[in-house]
Amino acid sequence: MSTRRQFLLDPANLGSIVLAWLAAGGSGQDIARAAAANTSPYAPKPTHFAPKVKRIIQIFCAGGVSHVDTFDYKPELIRSDGKAMTGKGEVDTFFGKPGNLMKSPWAFRQYGQSGKWVSDLLPNLAQRVDDITFIHSMVAQSSNHTPATFQMNTGFQRNGFPCMGAWLSFGLGSENDNLPAFIVLPDPRQLPAGGAINWTSGFLPAVHQGVAFRTKGEAIVDLETPSVIEPSRRASEMEFVKRRNEEHLAKHPGDSLLDARIRAYELAARMQLSVPEVTSIDKEPQHIRSLYGLDAPVTEDFGRNCLLARRLLEKGVRFVQLFHGGAFGSPRINWDGHENIAENHKKQAASLDKPLAGLLTDLKQRGMLRDTLVVFNTEFGRTPITQGVDEKGRDHHPNVFTCWLAGGGLTPGLAYGASDEIGWGVAANPVTIYDFHATILHLLGMDHKRLNYYHNGVRRRLTDVHGQVIDGILRG
Repeated sequence: MSTRRQFLLDPANLGSIVLAWLAAGGSGQDIARAAAANTSPYAPKPTHFAPKVKRIIQIFCAGGVSHVDTFDYKPELIRSDGKAMTGKGEVDTFFGKPGNLMKSPWAFRQYGQSGKWVSDLLPNLAQRVDDITFIHSMVAQSSNHTPATFQMNTGFQRNGFPCMGAWLSFGLGSENDNLPAFIVLPDPRQLPAGGAINWTSGFLPAVHQGVAFRTKGEAIVDLETPSVIEPSRRASEMEFVKRRNEEHLAKHPGDSLLDARIRAYELAARMQLSVPEVTSIDKEPQHIRSLYGLDAPVTEDFGRNCLLARRLLEKGVRFVQLFHGGAFGSPRINWDGHENIAENHKKQAASLDKPLAGLLTDLKQRGMLRDTLVVFNTEFGRTPITQGVDEKGRDHHPNVFTCWLAGGGLTPGLAYGASDEIGWGVAANPVTIYDFHATILHLLGMDHKRLNYYHNGVRRRLTDVHGQVIDGILRG
């Protein structure tokens, strides 16, 4: 015969019963009180100092976006097209097939009051350059997709470490009792390299892991109560569990494990009502749907994710992570342009450019960009040389690449750092991923050295033992 603890800690039992309690009109607060609950792990927490932003949208482009074909204009690369690269020492590439220098297939033009150069690959984002802070001197530690993706999301190349969204949930809590603090919107085509490990809570409490939504059909599988379950049956189960709770608490007050599990299912119950409402983007006016590209097949999927991200932020979600591109495939469904950079990047940019520009436009017109941080990153860049002589693709390149930020606390229209004359290495102000993460936490009012968690004898943090805030990009 199973014990009361075994019965309640089985998700198949506790989940259905807690959901039933609330569906039948009971209060989740009654359950929490009955469990002698401690402070909720979802409760908002104070920051270390005054924040510049209170929420984040991160757009992660899987596969490695080429900096020299998007935001990093290199006239010398144009002049040296087809020539051998010289003066860079030993040339080491991921696949070991260094070719000749290759100019971008796209022309670059200047935009905005800042005069920022952007390629014709991204005409819509080019119109938003005065809202963006570019970092042209990013450096990664790995040229392999999976560890590089892990590092950009967790600070470490190995799995098992909390991602940035989990750290923010842990450090800041949630602003909405009915939704998770950290929500992930994967590319509907495929998951990124490493899959769900990229939104793991690692050694942090499991309540802080990312909750992945589907963008088509049911947002969360099996969230809704089956229609075949009759209310009278639920009511009986509710009364049964209430009695067992009272009996158990009388013998074992302050059961933290049971409390944590109850809270998780209590949140799931509230999400039965909140998730359908927030994901009903069909109620958005047509001009907003068009702004995000929902009226065209090529932009519809990512545009839906961008619009859903804005709606989630409006409901108090702390961190929304969007993935553009999956791990593998033939033809490739990510930015990994080994074979032909022009064909690859043209296809990927076509689905991203308008929706992402629309997101920036919409956030700004709603006044949300003032206290929202938009993060655009990728695991590494791509070589200015071809992958093999007389080829048309580019190899992985962690030596230097471009990421950008937009939102409160930043100097907009700024280009920080620089790559060398052809985009092979850093020429000024190198920025590590640790620096990148430290700056994001700083904008949220968090000191990256103080946001830590004791695990296996070590005070762990997102930035390991490294990282400096990039003061040069902050608004004075």
